[in-house]
Amino acid sequence: MAERKPFLLRIDPAVLEALQRWAAEELRSLNGQIEFLLRGALREAGRLRDGSSGRDGTAPGGGPP
Repeated sequence: MAERKPFLLRIDPAVLEALQRWAAEELRSLNGQIEFLLRGALREAGRLRDGSSGRDGTAPGGGPP
């Protein structure tokens, strides 16, 4: 597995609460949910390099594995 780099994130409490609820509904950790959403946004914007498949189960091209 690729190295993970920790960092501090300042976030509005209402946004944090909404993310926590969403993560729980999708059976993900908060960290996993944030990474899932960021990967999706990066893929959609064409800013995620090919071959960067995440633990979210999506293939590098954004389709099913």
